[in-house]
Amino acid sequence: MADKKSKKNKKQENSTIAQNRQATHEYHIEERFEAGLVLEGWEVKSLREGRVQLKESYVTIKRGEAWLVGAHISALASASTHVNPEAIRQRKLLLNRHELNKLIGAVERKGYTIVPLNMHWKKGRAKLEIGLAKGKQLHDKRASSKDRDWQREKARIMKHA
Repeated sequence: MADKKSKKNKKQENSTIAQNRQATHEYHIEERFEAGLVLEGWEVKSLREGRVQLKESYVTIKRGEAWLVGAHISALASASTHVNPEAIRQRKLLLNRHELNKLIGAVERKGYTIVPLNMHWKKGRAKLEIGLAKGKQLHDKRASSKDRDWQREKARIMKHA
């Protein structure tokens, strides 16, 4: 009985599939949303192996629907032979109408962009965390890197004290 619980906890701890660390460096994240993904079978198998890259991906709005563009999910060698896997294709995001309207309004009127932040498992389903973001200026990037370095240095000092 205890073995089943420990296995379940291990799965929950390692629920992150991929992260887009560059997004927090390039953008101010104003608001975060969680979206489902429309995937094919071979893509889910590849996600379980962790073969996904979000670095150069972005989210676009077409005809009132959100789409993930540029995410690279590489096929496994043991993928089905009758399916021609396409690594970089547009994948539909599943969001509530209220969330979609909010995103559409911010992108069209206020000059925001939508960036994928991370991909993770939630109750056995792949979810994508997206952020409503504004681009950072060069001086903002320098300031945030200075703050990050200071926090790291402060943690070192507190650890030794």
